[in-house]
Amino acid sequence: MLLEDAIALRIEQLCIERNMTKYALSERSGVPQSTLTSIKKKRSRSVQIKTLYAICEGFDISLAEFFTSPIFARDTLHD
Repeated sequence: MLLEDAIALRIEQLCIERNMTKYALSERSGVPQSTLTSIKKKRSRSVQIKTLYAICEGFDISLAEFFTSPIFARDTLHD
């Protein structure tokens, strides 16, 4: 799996776990819905760390918590 796919999937998982819409995440994080949509639809090949940090703030988690998921296991990611 590509890193951008893993990031999009992790955001989707967290939204589902927290019963949070993309609109609610946008409101809580300050990240525009258009940016969240671009990440989800993989229009953007890279996510800025400050954007990812804001998304984590919207979920009320740390970056470490975001990346603590089997999705980011070394053997599942590739270029």
